[in-house]
Amino acid sequence: MPRRKKQNKIFVLDTSVILYNHNSIYSFEEHDVVIPITVLEELDNFKKGNDTKNFEAREFIRIMDRLSANSTLQNWIPIDRPNSGFFKVIMNEHSEPDAINVFGEDKPDHRILNAALIMGQQHPEKKVTLVTKDINLRLKAKSLDLPAEDFETGKIKDVEFLYTGKSLIEGVDKEIIDALYSNGFCLLEDIGLKDPIPNHYFIIRNGKSSALAYYNPLLERIERVEKMPAYRIMPRNAEQVFALHAIMNPKVKLVTLQGVAGTGKTLLAMAGALDQKRNFKQIYLARPIVPLSNKDIGYLPGDIKSKLNPYMEPLWDNLKFIQDQYGEKDKEFKRITDAVDSEKLVITPLAYIRGRSISNVCFIVDEAQNLSPHEVKTIITRAGENTKFIFTGDIYQIDTPYLDAQSNGLSYLIDKIKHHEIYAHIRLEKGERSELANLANKLL
Repeated sequence: MPRRKKQNKIFVLDTSVILYNHNSIYSFEEHDVVIPITVLEELDNFKKGNDTKNFEAREFIRIMDRLSANSTLQNWIPIDRPNSGFFKVIMNEHSEPDAINVFGEDKPDHRILNAALIMGQQHPEKKVTLVTKDINLRLKAKSLDLPAEDFETGKIKDVEFLYTGKSLIEGVDKEIIDALYSNGFCLLEDIGLKDPIPNHYFIIRNGKSSALAYYNPLLERIERVEKMPAYRIMPRNAEQVFALHAIMNPKVKLVTLQGVAGTGKTLLAMAGALDQKRNFKQIYLARPIVPLSNKDIGYLPGDIKSKLNPYMEPLWDNLKFIQDQYGEKDKEFKRITDAVDSEKLVITPLAYIRGRSISNVCFIVDEAQNLSPHEVKTIITRAGENTKFIFTGDIYQIDTPYLDAQSNGLSYLIDKIKHHEIYAHIRLEKGERSELANLANKLL
């Protein structure tokens, strides 16, 4: 057994951390990591299936198997990264105090608490911390005087300052605004800009005169953005104009739209994709399946299609709204029906995308706030030639228990990729669904 170096901390990982990111064991620098045996038992229950959590469980089990090839898991095993610590599996889960007795129930969470308590008793010279995405488990740990933390890797610290994709510039000379309309562009110095973010959008104003524009990183100039419809869906405010421009810009391969319900994210994404369908072999409309109350979809009645339809219904609703902009005899109306029938336009759950290479596709991912950072990365790395991804969602409306506004994949994506020439983002803030919907968003 290798000689162990002095370290300050031991982190005990809960199952939720591993299901969030199978590489989490590599995130603790020089510190040691402990896996309770109950966590391995829970992972065994998750290893079968096609959901992301099943993939994460299988990948972590493979990591454990590889690292322990020449040792037993009850010994401290080096983590195979430079300047990393050691890890082991703890078998003993009977501590004093006993979480099972304290909380009156023998359940996995309480056995994991006991494992962390035992590590603290065995290593009083080190700070032992339970790491879990489960808020309630963190509270239980703290009630036992056990330090507990969320898994911070991939978490955005200042989500209230998350990139919006747009800016207001006031006091610009009217001649510059007139030049934008007559020439279609102006120079950075004309409006006092230096090194703007690629594909960043601007509302340029002087009193009652204004223009919508964006920074074209290829030509390094400010270009006017025109209000244009897509499949008869006309943007109703400046943010929607920007969003549709980003969606229909062929140079932009990745678009994110963030905003509350009713701001038009999904509708604009679908209308813009349909308007460009000649540029792609297929359009995919997908969303993660998050059952209400986290009830496993396998327990719901019916075949797989009848189980999935309720989760895909919002996408069908938006598609029907676009189609209803035309009469049944119009060729555009028939084209949408034909595209669905011939699978040129496919509405599908995200679980069916894993392992595929996606080329010549416009791919819309709705409700992206319900994805983890690792899931978002997995989806985007599927991209082949001539593929465009559009992610839409509201980072404050999350339906999965182990994600929040700071740790979800949409926030992570917006924060990490905002300076790239093939990326554009817009935060939509003005609701356009109805006066009633706006009232609910504001007051309820």
